[in-house]
Amino acid sequence: MLAILLALAAAALVAPLWVRALGRNAFYVLALVPLGGLVWVIANWGSTQRVRVEWAPSIEMNIDLRFDSLAAIMSALVLGIGALVLCYCARYFEDDEPRLGVFAAEMVGFAGAMFGLVTSDNMLLLFVFWEVTTVLSFLLVGHNAEQANSRRAAIQALLVTAAGGLAMLVGLIILGETNHSYLLSDLLARAHPPDGLAVNVAVVLILIGALSKSAVVPLHFWLPGAMAAPTPVSAYLHAAAMVKAGVYLVARLAPVFAENPVWHPLVLTLGVASMLLAGLRSLEVVDLKLVLAFGTVSQLGFLIVLVGIGTPEAALAGVAMIVAHALFKACLFMVVGIIDHGAGTRDLRRLSGLGRRAPVLCGIAILAALSMAGIPPLVGFVGKESALAAILDADTLAGPARVLLAVGVVLGSMLTVGYSIRFVWGAFADKPGVARPTAHGAHRVRRVSDYATESAEPTGDSGDGKDGGWHAPGALFLGAPAVLAVASLAAGLAAPGTNRLLSPYAETFSEDLLSYLSLWHGFTVPLALTVLVIAGGVTLFQLRDRLRDPTRPRLGNADRAYDATLRGMDRLSLRMTGAVQRGSLPLSQATILGTLIILPSVLLAIGTRTGVELRLWDSPLQAVIGGIMVAMALGATVLRNRLASVLVVGVTGYGCGVIFALHGAPDLALTQFLVETLTLVIFVLVLRAFPAEIEAGRATPFKARRAVLAALVGAAVTALGAFAEAARTAEPIWHRIPDAAYQFGGGKNAVNVLLVDVRAWDTLGEISVLVVAATGVASLVFRSRRFGSAPRAVDSPNYDPDLVSWLPAGRLVDRADRSMVMQITTRLVFPTIMVLSVYFFFSGHNAPGGGFAGGLTAGLALTLRYLAGGRYELGEALPVDAGHLLGAGLTLAAGTAVSSLFFGVPPLSSAIFEVTLPLLGHIKLVTALFFDLGVYLIVVGLVLDVLRSLGARLDSELAASETSTATGGSVK
Repeated sequence: MLAILLALAAAALVAPLWVRALGRNAFYVLALVPLGGLVWVIANWGSTQRVRVEWAPSIEMNIDLRFDSLAAIMSALVLGIGALVLCYCARYFEDDEPRLGVFAAEMVGFAGAMFGLVTSDNMLLLFVFWEVTTVLSFLLVGHNAEQANSRRAAIQALLVTAAGGLAMLVGLIILGETNHSYLLSDLLARAHPPDGLAVNVAVVLILIGALSKSAVVPLHFWLPGAMAAPTPVSAYLHAAAMVKAGVYLVARLAPVFAENPVWHPLVLTLGVASMLLAGLRSLEVVDLKLVLAFGTVSQLGFLIVLVGIGTPEAALAGVAMIVAHALFKACLFMVVGIIDHGAGTRDLRRLSGLGRRAPVLCGIAILAALSMAGIPPLVGFVGKESALAAILDADTLAGPARVLLAVGVVLGSMLTVGYSIRFVWGAFADKPGVARPTAHGAHRVRRVSDYATESAEPTGDSGDGKDGGWHAPGALFLGAPAVLAVASLAAGLAAPGTNRLLSPYAETFSEDLLSYLSLWHGFTVPLALTVLVIAGGVTLFQLRDRLRDPTRPRLGNADRAYDATLRGMDRLSLRMTGAVQRGSLPLSQATILGTLIILPSVLLAIGTRTGVELRLWDSPLQAVIGGIMVAMALGATVLRNRLASVLVVGVTGYGCGVIFALHGAPDLALTQFLVETLTLVIFVLVLRAFPAEIEAGRATPFKARRAVLAALVGAAVTALGAFAEAARTAEPIWHRIPDAAYQFGGGKNAVNVLLVDVRAWDTLGEISVLVVAATGVASLVFRSRRFGSAPRAVDSPNYDPDLVSWLPAGRLVDRADRSMVMQITTRLVFPTIMVLSVYFFFSGHNAPGGGFAGGLTAGLALTLRYLAGGRYELGEALPVDAGHLLGAGLTLAAGTAVSSLFFGVPPLSSAIFEVTLPLLGHIKLVTALFFDLGVYLIVVGLVLDVLRSLGARLDSELAASETSTATGGSVK
């Protein structure tokens, strides 16, 4: 299983290269990967396979895969139909299709995500694959991003399914914590299913996610809108793969939760509602793709009902209908794609006589439509008759509920027959007054009609060809749908064999399986209902014109309800924003700080207050440092000189570093000093563009309420710290950290080991934020292209290679701003600071330092070069693109997570190698060094980016402004 996942992931990565090399024929090569996976599934059918890879066992995030009967059925559909759809793509697209390589990668990646979803035993891993399918669906539906309808459909599908997925995540966590295991196999193995209010809430949340994914009413509207996707996407995602994910989850959990009090009311009610409402809509729309889309919603409701009943007979009928639906619906979507490709339209009002021009295609469509309608001897009939029998015999339902469910399913099946006939008639029948197709009329179609939505009916010609034109499909184009149509017939004729393949899943409910799949059960009530369904469906088809209102849908329009909901949320957010954010920074700060004061104080007032102890200081020196910090803080509130204010604020930071040092925290003290120094430099760089002092009109007078608020905030933070310390009842963890740092991380500096090993995930998140911050600052300053290294001295128009200077770009600094002492000092000190930076980096695992401190030290060295030699000196000091440093550092740090696995240790933890070499002696190498190197590069890249944006860029703009002022011009 893991090999199949890795193979699909690798194929997705190389797909763009294959498409670039082979054009659309690369899809045939890519189809071999899921086909190979299908061979493995067939070879292991009937067995149970398990794979476990430990990832983060403490939080139950392991890669646990399980292949059983249900996973085998779903995997066969995902991989088999996926291979056929890829072959279909090879003739559906042209070689010059935009972004075809990316599309191929997304399709193969989606197959991998779906295979991972149906084989995941860990519920958290299942959710990961669940959301990957959501993201890939968004990309595939929005493939033609230049079209507004395509973008809208992609966003709609993303919002609905992602929101449902987040609700499902909460339910999975509740269920996992209640069950004390996140493994589905452990949950299914329980003798008694979990119960209680928390479990009921979890079941509701999980069903919300499942029903949103499977487009069940009232969350169905995204699926018709998703018909904006290219037809291969509809044939795969919206017929055989993505929309089956919710059905799969309901089928997976039904053996445990079918008797839960909230299960049947939700699953059965909404399932029947989907059958009826979507079935009626499919009789109204005129786009063939939308007919199938609403039919899919209707059939998904039927599938949800069957797998949700919770009896073995219904489970068997359910998986039979899952297989049947995947076969006939994927086939019919491919047929629509061929029609659209050859005739240039999908509007059934403009298609006539196509059955005569394309008899093979018509035959394929008829076979698939017969299966969809439940006509013998197709597999759709086998599944539907078994479904009717299972519903009538469902002893888990009360008598009235059973009758109502049977009536709803019979009515929904009538609608299925009606729109099945309407599809075949609309696509292939002769229609009076509509021109018949002529040969070779619409070969080069741009498939504008791929952008249909529920609210936008096609109005006519949807391609570059003319109405009535026809380009006959080739044998390879017909191959994929033909295979699916024949498979529908073969699975029906070989019903006993199909039963043997599918019944193991039904036996997970009970080994006493009372029914089986067969073409003939005798003259039974289900057979009579089947005859009634066919007669009712034919009648509905005859009344199709009366059912369709050309002005508006009889059942309303879900797209408009969706739009109204978004508009309402926009208005609500605007009103909330207007109420709490009035554009006043003091008001916003006061609101935040007031909440900080009131909320914790109230909670502390009603809670315990025992054990709080306060000491003013441990040594008089702390009181002296604290007094200086208080004086500097007060001074910052009254000073009008901007630079002086920054300096006194900096003193408070240095004072904090001294207190760290007094408490025996040299690492924190060193980092605090370095950060404070660099922050002062950044402030000074920015303040160059401001007047030296605050203008009299902008000076803020003393306001007592602000002073009171500040005092209360200080008191609240002090109280919170005191109560937090007093709340500890167990032995402080720091007692164990030094020994654990050396034992597990191989280092004596506990702080550094925490950052690069024990809490490396936190560090990875923090440095990711640093990269985002650097990019944001650079984007705000440069406003356009931010890439490239800093300019070098040779880039200056005033560069003279014959001039000698202490620094390479020192001569380019204006004489009024040039300091010879500064340049000489920099020339002497810079190498020493860089050596100190490297020392901090290498010594950090056992002594004060580390990648962060080393990077800050190197950043200060670069700052010194910039201050002494100007903006051109940056390019001489480090002629590297800052973005490349940031990217390399983040890649190196993140890569450590994966590389650790190859050494048999958990991700982002240390593997230790010890070796004795001649001359060098005993060497101990810890892999966390490479993670720390990534941190070092990110910090250096951040400083370089800041110096380029707030330093060099600002220098050039100020110089241009001064030149303009001197010449009387203007500079934009």
